[in-house]
Amino acid sequence: MERSVPIPTLHLFPVLDELLIDLLRSLSPEDWNKPTLAKQWMVKDIAAHLLDTNMRAVAGSKGYTPPPPQNINSYQELVAYLNDLNAVWVKAMQRIAPTQLIDLLESTGKQYRAYISTLDPFGPARYGVSWAGEDHSTNWFDIAREYTEKWHHQQQIRDAVGKTDALMNRELFYPCIDTFMCGLPHAYRNVKADNGTLIQFTISGEAGGNWYLKKTEDSWQLTKVMPESNVDASVTIPPDVSWKLFTKGISREAAIEKSIVSGDQFLAENIFGMVSVMA
Repeated sequence: MERSVPIPTLHLFPVLDELLIDLLRSLSPEDWNKPTLAKQWMVKDIAAHLLDTNMRAVAGSKGYTPPPPQNINSYQELVAYLNDLNAVWVKAMQRIAPTQLIDLLESTGKQYRAYISTLDPFGPARYGVSWAGEDHSTNWFDIAREYTEKWHHQQQIRDAVGKTDALMNRELFYPCIDTFMCGLPHAYRNVKADNGTLIQFTISGEAGGNWYLKKTEDSWQLTKVMPESNVDASVTIPPDVSWKLFTKGISREAAIEKSIVSGDQFLAENIFGMVSVMA
């Protein structure tokens, strides 16, 4: 019997890519230089980073492995390495025109999708999803993580040019936020609580949903099934705040101000420290 992928996203990559290409083709010359939530990156820089994502995956599919990083002994050093890797690529891409960038994104996007479609969903991924606390992950989870990368970077561009609605629907937003929420047990790993303590997390609106975190003897367990017992704390976050929060696009304080927190404040507010990206 074929197993069901917990968070299916593979079928959404063509939709997301088509929306990205259409968006980029609609931009004015001024739009390409608009600032974004991604710190020092402009719109063109994020598009260049999305190309880098495609190119690295396609290179891997052809059996090419770049030289491994040296002296990476901690998560912080890994993040610093990835930030430097990203910065070098983005700087080099300043030399090419936006039209070239669009053409490259379109062609490599097809190759990227062809590659990930060959992967066994339950086979071992090349990299673990570190922000969820995994050193080793299955392909379906790594693919879902890649989906969140493509989703939130496109949304950063859309946020900069005022065209955010296209991705804020149930079909495209929910799989992204559902994947982000997989980081909750890891984010709460050091939070002390009595066994049976229950926290509810809600992303409001039709595209959102409910997630529950329950303390067991050894860990926090995540479920989307409504428990029979009462919750000890709850937090409701607007959709537009949630994706920014988990990708470092809004401060903890600003996100709390825009959200609704009930019950044990300490337990509920730990989610505002969760980050579901590497760099």
